[in-house]
Amino acid sequence: MADRRARVLVALVLTMGLAAMDTTIVATALPSVVADLGGQHLFAWVFSTYLLAQTVTIPLYGKLADLYGRKPVLIAGVATFLVASAACAAAPSMLALIVFRGVQGLGAGSIQATVATVAGDLYSIAERGRVQGWLSSVWGISALVGPAAGGLFSQYVSWRWIFLINLPLGGFALWMLLRHLRERIERKKHKIDYAGAALVLGATAALIVGLLSGGSRWPWLSARSIGVFAVAAVLTGVAVVVERHAAEPVMPGWLWTRRTLVGANLTMVVLGLIVIGMNTVLPTYAQQVSGLSPTAAGFVLAAMSITWPISSSLSNRLYLRVGFRDTALAGTLLVVLATGVLVLVPPSGPAWQLVVATVVMGGGFGLMSTSMLVGTQSTVHYGRRGVVTGGTMFGRYLGQSIGAAVYAAISNASLAAALTRPVPDLGPRPEQVDGIGRVLAAHPDSAVAHYLRTAVHDASHQVFLALLGTAVLGVACVLIAPRRFPVVDDR
Repeated sequence: MADRRARVLVALVLTMGLAAMDTTIVATALPSVVADLGGQHLFAWVFSTYLLAQTVTIPLYGKLADLYGRKPVLIAGVATFLVASAACAAAPSMLALIVFRGVQGLGAGSIQATVATVAGDLYSIAERGRVQGWLSSVWGISALVGPAAGGLFSQYVSWRWIFLINLPLGGFALWMLLRHLRERIERKKHKIDYAGAALVLGATAALIVGLLSGGSRWPWLSARSIGVFAVAAVLTGVAVVVERHAAEPVMPGWLWTRRTLVGANLTMVVLGLIVIGMNTVLPTYAQQVSGLSPTAAGFVLAAMSITWPISSSLSNRLYLRVGFRDTALAGTLLVVLATGVLVLVPPSGPAWQLVVATVVMGGGFGLMSTSMLVGTQSTVHYGRRGVVTGGTMFGRYLGQSIGAAVYAAISNASLAAALTRPVPDLGPRPEQVDGIGRVLAAHPDSAVAHYLRTAVHDASHQVFLALLGTAVLGVACVLIAPRRFPVVDDR
């Protein structure tokens, strides 16, 4: 039994790692992909389509895993991911690559929804914290390895290998799952909630498209932007009505009415908001303000990726003593402390202050995410664990989508104002925000470079303030949940 569980866990970690790495591995291959396929104006959709397809399908896969079992849903997801990876590697055009990345995202959504659910099925409450810590470490490692691997493949072999590498690794994981993952499912007819699924997918897709496109592809207050968000709002309202009357709803109403689940899901939204804010702002700050090399800046963020899985693995010792909510509360307070440190970092502050903040923040993330995920899984029996896990994971990805738009808008607005502000005798400044890095690299000791560093610090400071406010909001979200979760352990 233990050996079988260990083999399944290896396959789970590997599949989760591949899905996570494909979120970041494409970034550094941009020049090679564009040089080969053209269509630079479309390249942003290579990222967006993958994220969109992955996020909108997570709730659906969670429900399907409850209805038909984890194994068929996970196997189908991994197989879809691998077939799409091969198609991405053979893509003849940028448009084809975008389409195949969307299909790949559909497979990744299944992986994200079911991997954590399977881990919850296989391990007891006392063991789940340690196991979820290992799964959490996958995200940290992927965030570091992905960009480096993408650069190496595109430079020394071909950018197509960033997708081909998935085939042997994913194939091995698929074989392990087919061989060792076992479950007993009561075979009976189910009434699939097609209308609810379509409405939930449509509402989420419209929201994420609006968030990803606002401020970049069109102005936030444009008719197109308002229209997209209006569609999301209308579909959400209709979905609520339909799901109330569905026999087996994709996203049942009790996910958003039980205090335990409401507190946990909102906490995961906050977690996603802060994670994406750190991942997008801190590397730029470390390079352009602190003057670190790209490698050193990566290590600043890596500190968070190290303490996150460590605290996740140790969280079971805490939540078994004080409960899930208080463990998450301790983690959220650590995140508040870490964001407070970032707010207080001066423009000339040493880099070790950034490292201290990321170390503390990683520890907080581990306690927050693991206690809330394991806690919600432990409040339901097997037949509802998939939809609960899917709801929790969906909250995190939704938070990341919202955060990516909000924090980019805050930073870009501040930097754009700095670039257009009249300053006598300063010399030429870049016309676009994207040109700041090139000016700093070409003229690091000039007056304009000093001005731009201050501008980047001020913009980042505003984002750090927003992160601090978000972390404080996270404390309120955690406190929505009851101090003691109503545990139902059916293992």
